[in-house]
Amino acid sequence: MITGELKSKIDRIWDTMWSGGISNPLSVIEQLTYLLFIKELDELHTRKERKAARLGKPIDEPVFAADQDDLRWSRFKELAPEQMFETVRDRVFPFIKSLGYAESAEEGSTYSHHMQDALFMMPTARVLANVVDQLDDIDMADRDTKGDLYEYMLGKIATAGQNGQFRTPRHIIKLMVDMTAPTPDDVICDPACGTAGFLVAASEHLVEHHGDRIYKDAQARRRFNECTFHGYDFDNTMLRIGSMNMRLHGIENPDIRYRDSLAQTDLAVAGNDVERYSLVLANPPFAGSLDYESTAKDLQQVVKTKKTELLFIALFLRLLQTGGRAAVIVPDGVLFGSSKAHKTLRRILVEEQKLEAIVSMPSGVFKPYAGVSTAILIFTKTNSGGTDDIWFYDMQTDGYSLDDKRTPQPDNSDLADILARWRNREAELKRVRTDQSFFVPKNEVAGNDYDLSISRYQEVAYEPVEYDPPTVILKRLGKMEAEIQRGMEELEEMLM
Repeated sequence: MITGELKSKIDRIWDTMWSGGISNPLSVIEQLTYLLFIKELDELHTRKERKAARLGKPIDEPVFAADQDDLRWSRFKELAPEQMFETVRDRVFPFIKSLGYAESAEEGSTYSHHMQDALFMMPTARVLANVVDQLDDIDMADRDTKGDLYEYMLGKIATAGQNGQFRTPRHIIKLMVDMTAPTPDDVICDPACGTAGFLVAASEHLVEHHGDRIYKDAQARRRFNECTFHGYDFDNTMLRIGSMNMRLHGIENPDIRYRDSLAQTDLAVAGNDVERYSLVLANPPFAGSLDYESTAKDLQQVVKTKKTELLFIALFLRLLQTGGRAAVIVPDGVLFGSSKAHKTLRRILVEEQKLEAIVSMPSGVFKPYAGVSTAILIFTKTNSGGTDDIWFYDMQTDGYSLDDKRTPQPDNSDLADILARWRNREAELKRVRTDQSFFVPKNEVAGNDYDLSISRYQEVAYEPVEYDPPTVILKRLGKMEAEIQRGMEELEEMLM
């Protein structure tokens, strides 16, 4: 989370752009993202230069060609404002828009497709020079800093909660990725990808745990870069940001596409996505209700509702292969809602699929954007049942305070414990309902109308408190009253 000095720096940059004439908050974020992307391209090229120098070899896949040296951040930042403005507007910006055209056949990469409509909106040389100077002062060595910048900037948008354009905390994303443990054989999808946080985290997990397989030959590398990651969103700004985010994390051509995931027209075009993916990771927007007429009919056949949180789960079941798994965030209402649609969907997950785990999260996890209580739902698509026992975990803390400030509290987190218990679920069978995690048999859940809220099954251990008999308490009160009366008499004598 952004605090202190870094927060102040971002506020000053924001004010500089605002006063310079960029009044739309999303435009501010988009322009800052372009500049951060340009800055990190230079840093990436610098790292490759240093590696080549150490090995005494030519630079492996350089970002900038020999005749493009003046397009690097470290070069143009030293120019006079007017010259810098012309260089960035006329040469650097067209350069980042063109990345990817030569890397795939015919239409180029999805990154280049989304960047076609990108506009350089810096109004004056003075504003650009001022912003470049301030951004240059921010240490981007920590790979999480960029995510923090997005999170803080999106928090400044008044409509963030309504549009669902707020970032899932990266430690929650990492927990979900670690619990599902992606492999190089997976085809991964986030149907509401935003800035592609889940896809980035999945790629990092694969590089860390399966680097030898995904880079073993040209075919494996091509599969990793072009066939593994898929994301949809209906906000072009988010698509550009997500594409840049993936590219900066080494994914050259992910499938990041414009799509309203729940719309009938978009799903009709995307018919080939049925049962295409082996892993879904998502935090879909909880925007309330949609227009019934525009919602995909095949999703309505699964669960007849206008609630987006229920329709997205139906969508996940549509997208997953048989045997595919999902880790998704849902509002608590999905777990205990009493409508027919809520009950139908829970019955489908329990009886027709394999519902494996529910991690209940505290309401402060998504502050300051929203205070709604949420849960992580983990299930496998089987279309033939398979649910035996459902694992519940009551997360109390996530390593941050649960107020709007979200102050880091690294020694106060359940995340490591969740992962450890999840990986050793056989030991969980011995736990009792008063513990922080436990199993609940499917039959018991079915008997409770498929209620999946942890409070329905968790037992609270009460310590008996013994009180004195009423006669003893009355005597004690009588003694206290007598002492008060004597004190009043003594005070009265002093005043006479």
